[in-house]
Amino acid sequence: MSELINNRAARIETLKRIIQQLHRGDDPERVRHELTEIVKTADAGEIAAMEQEIIASGVPVEEIKSMCDLHARVVQDILSKPNLDALPAGHPAETLRRENVAIRRVVSQMREAAAALAAQPADGPGGEPRMRLLHLLSELMDVDKHYRRKEDLFFSILERHGITGPSKVMWAVHDEARKRLKALEEALRVPDATAGEYSQVYEQVGAEGLLIVDRMVDKEEQILLPMMLQTLTEDEWGEIWTQSPPYGWCLVEPGNVYRPPLPILPERTIEPPRDRAMVFPTGMLDFEQLLGLFRTLPVDITFVDADDRVRFFSEGPERIFARSKAIIGRKVQHCHPPGSVHIVDQIVGDFRAGRQSVAEFWIQLHGKFVHIRYFAVRDEQGRYLGTLEVTQDLTRLRALQGERRLLQYDTPVAERHA
Repeated sequence: MSELINNRAARIETLKRIIQQLHRGDDPERVRHELTEIVKTADAGEIAAMEQEIIASGVPVEEIKSMCDLHARVVQDILSKPNLDALPAGHPAETLRRENVAIRRVVSQMREAAAALAAQPADGPGGEPRMRLLHLLSELMDVDKHYRRKEDLFFSILERHGITGPSKVMWAVHDEARKRLKALEEALRVPDATAGEYSQVYEQVGAEGLLIVDRMVDKEEQILLPMMLQTLTEDEWGEIWTQSPPYGWCLVEPGNVYRPPLPILPERTIEPPRDRAMVFPTGMLDFEQLLGLFRTLPVDITFVDADDRVRFFSEGPERIFARSKAIIGRKVQHCHPPGSVHIVDQIVGDFRAGRQSVAEFWIQLHGKFVHIRYFAVRDEQGRYLGTLEVTQDLTRLRALQGERRLLQYDTPVAERHA
């Protein structure tokens, strides 16, 4: 056993050394043979462990992202892809693979449309090729659902097994793809630009964005899915299956053969007696009443405890930011993209030290004006208990004018009773 452990450790160290050599500018062909020999005996877990150890050594995630992009290009023809054909239709891994097939198809079609656009007269309007490219891009924007399921469900469950490296690196890549696709969409929607200008933006941001999306498919199928299939339990796959629908699907609908084993809830989930009242200094509520209050509040709330772990979130009918039960117990730093973790750390650090008690932001999101506030939660002695996030759509409230002194319902009776 010790020999196997030592061999594994040696392989991880060799992988780290090769990736760092590539990053310093070594010719990929010079290390391809060595990589080939290692990959014959290494599994996806070892490649993930290599990423994790490089992160732990202090190398920024952004640098590791570029290192692993180069690594992926070198080994994409070496690593064998897992056989997912045996998985039942609708299994989360099988659905992710089918989404990847659809993603690759749309990416290929977008490249064809971009080539047709480049063939148009540069000073012309772009015409049908521009509209075709914009239509296909609108379809590809569904990849955000694919990425969010990974970030909130796949990554959070992997973290239970101590695997954090792939999530940090992949999340950074997701954000880069999102940024480039959004920039391309904004440019293509400008009504009075020329075909030459549309093509120039595609070459500047779109082509690389599609390449990033394409390479992420390779990383998922060569590293992420094999690692998850060898690590996750059937109950954990069941959790992912159960909690996926609110995020939606990317370009395909899942099959209906797979059904998770029971129970599908984590063993640590404990439900209090529903007939017992909870007494507060200002009154008491039973469990059903308390649950109803949280569901009715016109705000979304999430509570992070003093150890920076997510402990609770409300489930209103129209949450602004989707939440998955898989994030319960997850470090709040792992619930945010790498590019914003330093802000999370500063807020929590200031709250814990007593330097601040409130932090607020407001953003435009999908046509809504969203107000986000963070509050330090303390006991009567001032001891820090955690952080409360409160998110609210203020679009309608900001538009109110004058007064309303007479009773008037905004929702028709039929809708209220639906």
